[in-house]
Amino acid sequence: MRISRLRANSLFLHDWEIQAGESWCVIGGNASGKGLLASVLTGELNPESGEINNLPCPARCVSFEQQHAFYEEQLRNDDTDFIDRLDTGSTGLEVLQQSGCSRSSAIELADRLGVGYILERGYRLLSSGEARKLMLLKEILAEPAMLILDEPFEGLDPKSRDQVNDLTSSLVQEGHLILLLVNRLDDVPDWTTHLGILQKGELIATGRREKIVSKPELHQLFAFNESAVPELPAPLETEPVFDPILELNDGKVQYGDTLQFSGFDWILRSGEHTLITGPNGAGKSTLLQLVSGDHPQCYCNDLKILGFQRGSGESVWEIKRHIGLVSASLHRDYRAPGNAITTVVSGFFDSIGLYQKPNAQQLKLAAEWLSVMGLEKQANTSFRQLSWGQQRMVLIARGLIKQPALMILDEPTQGLDDLNRHLVLAFIQRLADLKRTTFLFVSHREDEHLPLFKRRIVFRKMPTGTSPLFAARWK
Repeated sequence: MRISRLRANSLFLHDWEIQAGESWCVIGGNASGKGLLASVLTGELNPESGEINNLPCPARCVSFEQQHAFYEEQLRNDDTDFIDRLDTGSTGLEVLQQSGCSRSSAIELADRLGVGYILERGYRLLSSGEARKLMLLKEILAEPAMLILDEPFEGLDPKSRDQVNDLTSSLVQEGHLILLLVNRLDDVPDWTTHLGILQKGELIATGRREKIVSKPELHQLFAFNESAVPELPAPLETEPVFDPILELNDGKVQYGDTLQFSGFDWILRSGEHTLITGPNGAGKSTLLQLVSGDHPQCYCNDLKILGFQRGSGESVWEIKRHIGLVSASLHRDYRAPGNAITTVVSGFFDSIGLYQKPNAQQLKLAAEWLSVMGLEKQANTSFRQLSWGQQRMVLIARGLIKQPALMILDEPTQGLDDLNRHLVLAFIQRLADLKRTTFLFVSHREDEHLPLFKRRIVFRKMPTGTSPLFAARWK
């Protein structure tokens, strides 16, 4: 494949060639143009000018955007209103067979990636990491001439990252053409032979991986200057102190005859910043949804949150006003119209979309948060027109704008480049130092296990055939 002087929106590629036997990875930060590149190569976006010779067809892409589009398709096909049970979507096996593969091929590849257990489960019951692996398998089974993997390791636990890396490496060895798009140097696999650096829509460097990685200027592009972290905007109101913040007795979650976890006792006190770890699908996000009130089983658990006993007739909005939230499910469900600044302001009202008129102070504070996130120029840009990483930064600003008593961060840096990731972690540290906000933080990355997290909740998988599937331990 050879690309010459190609222009598509803000993407401009002077000259780039992929030869037989080469394995390429393109690295670029948020809004660098990786998504545009994928759209051009898959034929979803027609170039305004330039040439692409010998483009492998068909080309397929696995990305967050594709994953969310598939989720929305599942929602449109929801038949819950017409059947006598909850429609949880197509089963994992049905999703894989949409690629046209045989049942045996689907099962074999799923087992190869260690996700055979999700094949009979409805798609909308999958964790974000499980859904990500399912989308990867679906596109592999379609056997495209070129497979583009946009941030394939994001949202995966360490074991799953290794499994995906091993699978893609073996596919390359078998002769498949795979193009990786990543935003972090640490995510460049060893099996790639060539590396491209995409910045502001242009490939500023291409060549053998070892040669590109050795360039000092490359590392300067991704270096984080902690002294340049801006001051945080002051909140409009000071949050009351809740101690304890929550009490959960014999907590459990059960789906039909399947017990996800049970027997979990937990008391969270003010200032006990807590790291939550465990494999994909263990129940980490489910536990946090119990806390936020976004899971229906919060009412059948003995849970006291911010002074309110769940199920006692309390107002969910009275609780939510003291909670901030960033999660993959929030990002997935934030489909309401609006621009960047109205999305941030919606954090005051705990709504997806803005349905109340904000006052001047709220709008001013939202603009300040966009500024510290480096997104002041995107204030009036439609939320859905932002890059994936920019959307995540806007949602983080939405969650932090109140500097709430409890901040739930479920893999908040998913989809962020290293610069923005370190910026968000610096904000968390500063807010923790102010002693106004208590953090619950889910992460699969060892380098995000900050010293401020003095307490941990660790999920572990129980032996096959036992119940519950996972055990949670508070320490």
